[in-house]
Amino acid sequence: MRKDAENYLLSSEYDLQTAEHMLKTGRFVYVIFMCHLAIEKILKAITAEKTDKIPPKTHNLIYLMKLGDITLPEALFEFITKINNASIVTRYPEDFEKLIESYPENISVQYLAKTKETIVWLKQNERLKK
Repeated sequence: MRKDAENYLLSSEYDLQTAEHMLKTGRFVYVIFMCHLAIEKILKAITAEKTDKIPPKTHNLIYLMKLGDITLPEALFEFITKINNASIVTRYPEDFEKLIESYPENISVQYLAKTKETIVWLKQNERLKK
């Protein structure tokens, strides 16, 4: 496995653990942010293995899926689309108070659970088995 892909995998796990810690401390916006980052990094690991290149500096999960030639089950793809859109507002909020209201604990718990499910599925990718 490429060194950068290995680093992305390790970093993805670290970010997922950080999302769990953010949930425990009530920092719900950052749960969403870290979930996106964890998925982004595992997609970059797959993309690095597929293209044999350093992945582009992008946060767009759909674009990374295309580069990595990744086809998710429909429910996971719908979640990827949802969290991909959420990433923009968590990075660049126009109204931070409204952002906090949009991502309460119950929503954050759902995002974290779906992120874990997505990462488990992505880890089964044959390109990560090298």
